[in-house]
Amino acid sequence: MSDSKLPSKIDHLVGQRLRWRRRELGLTQEQLGERLGLTFQQVQKYEKGVNRISAGRLYELSTVLEIPVLYFYEGAEEYLRLPNGELAEDSEPGPLPYMDNEAMELVAAFQQISDEALRKSLIATIKAAASAHQNREDD
Repeated sequence: MSDSKLPSKIDHLVGQRLRWRRRELGLTQEQLGERLGLTFQQVQKYEKGVNRISAGRLYELSTVLEIPVLYFYEGAEEYLRLPNGELAEDSEPGPLPYMDNEAMELVAAFQQISDEALRKSLIATIKAAASAHQNREDD
C-alpha cells in the first residue's frame, strides 16, 4: 500500500469528530451503521481513523448526523500543526480538541444538565481540580 493510501492525521481528526457527533446524538456504532448500510466494524474503523472516509461517504455521514460537511474539519489547521495530533498543554482548545472516551462521556453527561447554575458550578469545580492537580505536578 502506498503512503498516499494510508490514513493521515486529518483522517484521525475526521474520525474523532464522527465519533463525537455520533455519541452526542446518543447513537451506537451499530445504529449509525444501519442508517448508512455499514457494519458497526466499518463505523469503528472510520472513527479510529484506520480507514479513510470517501467524499461521498462523508456527505452521507453529514446528512445522517444532521451537520454540515465542514463540521468534520473544524479545528483541522490547529490539529495538524500539533505533534502527534495532541493539544499542547498551554494551548487554548479550538473548536474540538482531541477527546478520549472519558472526555466524550463527560461532555455527553454535561449536556444533559439543563440547570445553568449547576453547569457553571461543575465547570468551576473541574477547573479548580485541574489547577490543583497541575500545581501538584509542578512541585
